[in-house]
Amino acid sequence: MSDSHRLAEPEPAVDSAATSNNEPVDPAVEEPGDVDPVMVVLAFQTDQADQLSSVLAHYVVVSRHHPGCRNIDFVASATRSGRLLLIEKWDSMEAQRAHFDSPEMVEMAHACIGLLTQPPDIDLFQGVSMH
Repeated sequence: MSDSHRLAEPEPAVDSAATSNNEPVDPAVEEPGDVDPVMVVLAFQTDQADQLSSVLAHYVVVSRHHPGCRNIDFVASATRSGRLLLIEKWDSMEAQRAHFDSPEMVEMAHACIGLLTQPPDIDLFQGVSMH
């Protein structure tokens, strides 16, 4: 391929507010005080998917704006009937722990009583690449 047909390499994005004396900032270098995000996956198994979906959807809406919450996704398995997942991404372990003690989490847990066919499977993940 001739040089005239090659795509130009994109310039790295630089946040001008984060630079001093006009030197580019390496996005892979963490600033002091940065913390690693964490992800929590809560898996629920039910034979009452409509009722449990209502409980979980309400929980997602009231929890997405908690301090340190990056996102909460609510998904249903396409291969396992009655399997519902919440996938939560938090700024830090501290933010995630604080949320687990929140009234919204306690309310959701109580609302799940009688709707699950087994205890929920809750797992905590640390990011390899979640930025």
